[in-house]
Amino acid sequence: MTTEASSSALVSSGAIILIGAGNMGGAMLTGWLKNGVPGSSVTVVDPNPSETMLKLIADAGASHVSSVPIGVTAGVLFIAVKPQVMDAVLPPFKETVGPNTVVVSIAAGKTLASLEKSLGKAAMVRAMPNTPAMVGRGVTGAFANAEVGKSQRQLVHDLLKVSGPVEWVPEEADIDAVTAVSGSGPAYVFYLVECMAEAGRKLGLQADLAMRLARETVAGAGELLHQSPDDASRLRQNVTSPGGTTAAALAVLMAEGGMQPLFDEALEAARKRAQELAG
Repeated sequence: MTTEASSSALVSSGAIILIGAGNMGGAMLTGWLKNGVPGSSVTVVDPNPSETMLKLIADAGASHVSSVPIGVTAGVLFIAVKPQVMDAVLPPFKETVGPNTVVVSIAAGKTLASLEKSLGKAAMVRAMPNTPAMVGRGVTGAFANAEVGKSQRQLVHDLLKVSGPVEWVPEEADIDAVTAVSGSGPAYVFYLVECMAEAGRKLGLQADLAMRLARETVAGAGELLHQSPDDASRLRQNVTSPGGTTAAALAVLMAEGGMQPLFDEALEAARKRAQELAG
């Protein structure tokens, strides 16, 4: 679909009900508005949005309500609340789901079957974005059930891609692995920065200098990875001179007990927790 066609699909998407205007919900709303979704087509449901979010809603001409909007059937029902509160929050929204509604959930661990218990059978997409969506640099994994039509899938793709690339997976269970890799992944990178900075401090650098060096190194490496046509392995090899300092460090990180088995264990723990959250 061309950019023009995608924009047209967003503009003509019908009523969008966004449940939850926290960090992720707010990031999605901001992206939609920047990409041509009319504010007048959006109803934000949140009992306690921030002042910044209230201003965004008002400036865009969108609607804000604290509970289920009366007499509105959603074209898209977009669920951006924490998984722990979904079972309590969702049942009243069943009245907003019509035969042409597509439901999109970005709650970790909550299966489509659990959504159906609250909302009834419908076209549904389970998606997992990540927090860089807040700066337009996220990535989202998504799974659609059999009720989602071609045009609905494209519409959801366009709504999700405002925060970054969208990757569709063939099985709903794959979303738990997506959650482990990219959903939780930013925290791993932030912790890498912490570890690099602490190691630099132990080498004698001032703590604030070590943190600045680590932070900008990871940010810059990420941008290089983003812009380069080469894969991560090739980029690593490009900066590793035989017998040099990088090679010495990588000999430790890539040893049998190094980073790979640690990441294997960590991501398996994250996937297991995602499965537990499904109940």
